[in-house]
This record gives sequence, C-alpha cells and structure tokens, in this order.
Amino acid sequence: MAEDLQIAGGSKQERYEALLPQLGALLDGETDVVANLANVAAALKQTFDFFWVGFYVVKGDCLVLGPFQGPVACTRIRYGKGVCGTAWKEARTVVVPDVDLFPGHIACSSASRSEIVVPVRQGETVVAVLDIDSDRLAAFDETDAHYLERLAAQVARLF
Repeated sequence: MAEDLQIAGGSKQERYEALLPQLGALLDGETDVVANLANVAAALKQTFDFFWVGFYVVKGDCLVLGPFQGPVACTRIRYGKGVCGTAWKEARTVVVPDVDLFPGHIACSSASRSEIVVPVRQGETVVAVLDIDSDRLAAFDETDAHYLERLAAQVARLF
C-alpha cells in the first residue's frame, strides 16, 4: 500500500469503512509491532483529527505508553485506574462523554474532554488498549466503538 490514505469526506461510518481495509493492507506483511501501532495511530489521527490517539501496552501490572500521535502523555497507568486501566480490567470498550465526570480519570492533558478506550485482546487476554481523546465533549459513540473494536481485532494479530 502507498503511504497515503485514500479517505474522502463523508460520514464517520463511511470514513471508518474506507480506513479499515487500507489499514489491513498497511499492516499486511509488516511484522514489527511498534511500526504497525505507530501507523495505526497516525492513520486514525489523520482521518478523524482526534486530539490524541495512541496505544498503551500491557507490561506486568501496568499499561506502558506505546506509539501515539498528539501531545505528551502519561507513561504508565495501573490496572483498573483511569479510563485505560478500567477498559483493561473490565476487558471492554469504555466510552466517556465527559472525562470530568469519570471517577478517577487520569488527566494527561487538560484539553481532553471525551475519550474512548478499546481493549486489544488475544482471546480473553488484554494485551494493549487503544486510547483516543477528543477536545470536544461527547465526541465518541456506538459507531466509533463498533469500528474501533474491529480495528482492535486486526491489531491483536500483531502481538
């Protein structure tokens, strides 16, 4: 695949539907996890102009910052802490319309207003989480959850 994404405007759903096969082609044949996670984060940021997009990888009892696009971020997040740690512990996608209302939210940036975190699973084991922040309230919905869960399934094969 060429290094340029071919995403026309359109609805959120149409952009995800255009992006996912291109990401599949981009990941196909590349075995380096860091390179692949970096390209996925960049593609999501480019396509949707999210405030922050990145991965945290499970290492022992912490999520450790992996490839990302956006401002400097928290380096380690403990199991069950914040939105990322909660998604890891509960092994489910967590959509937060207003991060100020999420108990225990870890504020890596005060500009973040809403967030979605999707676990990357191999079987029942969470190996990483995909974390996306927006500088707008209620930026994420079921459409995001659906397509990002499909993307997380593609990413899980990299580990």
